[in-house]
Amino acid sequence: MIRYTLTRGVLLIAGLLVSSVLIFLTLRVFPGDVAQLIAGTQASPATVEALRESLGFNRPLLVQYGEWIGGVLTGDLGTSQLSGASVGAELAEKAQVTVPLGLMALVIALLIAVPFGILSALWRGRASGTALSVTAQALAAVPVIWAGMMLIVVFAVWLGWLPAQGFPRGGWEHPWQAFRALILPALTIGIVEGAMLLRFVRSATLQARGQDFVRTAAAKGLTRNRALVQHGIPAVGLSIVTVLGLQVAGIIVGSVVIEQLFTLPGIGRMLVADVGTRDLIKVQSELLVLTGLVLVIGFIVDLIHHFVDPRQREAA
Repeated sequence: MIRYTLTRGVLLIAGLLVSSVLIFLTLRVFPGDVAQLIAGTQASPATVEALRESLGFNRPLLVQYGEWIGGVLTGDLGTSQLSGASVGAELAEKAQVTVPLGLMALVIALLIAVPFGILSALWRGRASGTALSVTAQALAAVPVIWAGMMLIVVFAVWLGWLPAQGFPRGGWEHPWQAFRALILPALTIGIVEGAMLLRFVRSATLQARGQDFVRTAAAKGLTRNRALVQHGIPAVGLSIVTVLGLQVAGIIVGSVVIEQLFTLPGIGRMLVADVGTRDLIKVQSELLVLTGLVLVIGFIVDLIHHFVDPRQREAA
């Protein structure tokens, strides 16, 4: 287990380094000049060139990358080229919205996917099971932004139960207001992601239903469904943990869109704004943090899967 963890840790570090290089080089290909944007359209070419030199854009790319990644390794994500604010401090502030939103969406997705996915498998061949499966397929195909607009219309406009947009100015100093502001965005992401996960849970449950240990339990007197619930569901849980790593990426992407729709001051909305203003240091640090989050969660899920499943330990 120690050797496997070290091997995966090395691969994680390599993945982060490769991601940092790709992010850095990709952003340098984008059109636009940050120096011109800061100086203004009326600035003289000499002024723009002097500003470009002060920002370090005239230096070789390798030097610019080395300074940026060196700062990241020491915990310094850089400073905004436009505002001069610390990128790390801004990310920490915006994470107070994005992290709770992602956790709420993940919980909602699991509450939808696990029980209804299992029921859909247990009720296979019945009208109720078919209805659950068809509903899940329909919801999984719904664009997340359209789902958000429908929830706004129903729960904010028609019923008036929840706020349609915004976040309390004081943030979590007003916990109930902050929680209410995240309910609709979390539901939007959770319903769509939950519908996608539901189909996987159903498939994994049906696969477990045909395993030898389930048939053996049924042969000893249990009904097929009871044998599946008592002996097959734990095996399904391991598969669900594996897929959750992929779901996190979907939740992060959904958060970027949803924070725009619900005007939430989170990391996703900040990222979109910084891309528009070509604030390169902020954008590359934000993308690296989000990419690192996905890779780290995948690393943790991989370790859990390897630790719990004896077949993988034997293969390693």
